[in-house]
Amino acid sequence: MALFFAFLVLVSLPTLLVARSEPTFYDPARVSRLSWRPRAFLYRGFVSHEECDHLIELAKDKLEKSMVADDESGDSVASDIRTSSGMFLEKHQDEIVARIEQRIAAWTFLPEENGEAIQILRYENGQKYDEHFDYFNDKNNQALGGHRVATVLMYLSDVKKGGETVFPDAEGKLSQHTDETWSECARSGYAVKPKKGDALLFFSLHVDATTDPSSLHASCPVIEGEKWSATKWIHVHSFDDPPRRIATGECSDENALCPRWAAAGECMKNPLYMVGTEEARGFCLKSCGMCDPE
Repeated sequence: MALFFAFLVLVSLPTLLVARSEPTFYDPARVSRLSWRPRAFLYRGFVSHEECDHLIELAKDKLEKSMVADDESGDSVASDIRTSSGMFLEKHQDEIVARIEQRIAAWTFLPEENGEAIQILRYENGQKYDEHFDYFNDKNNQALGGHRVATVLMYLSDVKKGGETVFPDAEGKLSQHTDETWSECARSGYAVKPKKGDALLFFSLHVDATTDPSSLHASCPVIEGEKWSATKWIHVHSFDDPPRRIATGECSDENALCPRWAAAGECMKNPLYMVGTEEARGFCLKSCGMCDPE
């Protein structure tokens, strides 16, 4: 009888460990591979419904029109390519956000410091994000943390129709069962339907660190309902390393609006443009406090 009880304990131990550590770590039994080109994986129930609701609550009163990175300058610009609204949380903004960030690091095996702050996005009826890559073509964005190597996309709500994440060039364009809740956009490649709590992980770089063109993806238009999601972009190197301070004689603002932008928090929200990196100076160094005192 004692041996049988010991066997039950051993069999149950992995489940117990997962349950005890669930806030931080992950259950590999919930992860399925979607594709090898690009490398893409789906985690069912990665975030709880309560965590989803909490992230939405943090963001809903702070949303602004989403921007895209200009291919040449790296600046954030408005574009019809991306019509959602969004905002960035702060890293470790509260206990729940910190727990999710730790869980992402545990799942991806990529350090927390390599990740950008989580971006919360809302897509309303007809809103979408056309085909794009998450890696960069401009040197300014590459300089801070290097290329984005991986993306974790967490679905914070169900969507009645549309809103899928689609990979038009996924290997084999795997056939999927679709119904009337799927959009035509989703039928153009391999698509993932938003489900509250699920998370999609895909890699923008090959294992040899070269860019993967098959990681091209889009967010299909929302046809019915509303889509909330949370995105964590993860870089090859640390994204947290502060840029060096610059001697006062060389340090200035290059735009008259820099003081206003800095007061609005853009030094943290848009550091590439405002502050820059070792290789590329920002445009608002003085207002962001990057000047050494005389």
